[in-house]
Amino acid sequence: MLVTDYQLDGEEELGRGHFLRLRRVHLRNRYEDGSLSAPYFCELVDRPHHGTDAVVVGLWRRSADSQTVEVLLRQGLRPALRFGRDPARVAVADKAPYLLLYEVVAGILEDEDHGIEGIKRRAVAEAWEEAGVRLEEADIEPLGERVFPTPGMAPEAFFLVCAEVRKEPETPMGDGSPMEHGAKLRWLPIEDALRLCDSGEVEDAKTEILLHRLQRRLNT
Repeated sequence: MLVTDYQLDGEEELGRGHFLRLRRVHLRNRYEDGSLSAPYFCELVDRPHHGTDAVVVGLWRRSADSQTVEVLLRQGLRPALRFGRDPARVAVADKAPYLLLYEVVAGILEDEDHGIEGIKRRAVAEAWEEAGVRLEEADIEPLGERVFPTPGMAPEAFFLVCAEVRKEPETPMGDGSPMEHGAKLRWLPIEDALRLCDSGEVEDAKTEILLHRLQRRLNT
């Protein structure tokens, strides 16, 4: 039977940390004939005070001979992978305990980051903070439509953008958090970066999606 909408019967806040909140919404499906399903609930995680969505930034440059496109990958700390993956419960054992994970530059869109202008402004800020790359908003180019990385548990959307880097990067300053300590930056040909995705060395989904979109964009 066709579902035409949800009926929200109530919601609870089950827990709150500094960034995240766990909510439970009590729902019934509304069907095309006006009837309702049995009650059920859905639990979701959001950021009540730190922005709902995020921007993902593909930084690229041309090699000295202009024959190769290089992209920037960043290895940073991801404690959730170390402490959220119980070895006794994962389907396939991890090769090693997680410490650093390859990703592209990314950051949370704050509530004041409205529209494409706000997305570009945040992309410029994240490129400087995480990669030491100075950009202007005019350098930022959207890469297609947004994607939802974990729609079963979080409402967050990723806005994918790219920018060509024409100036030599400086030393990244980070955001002052110890979680940004020890990050490593690596420039490599985009074909090599995609091969790392295929081999499993790059495991971050948003990075693989962005690299494929960027490759299509640069090949057109």
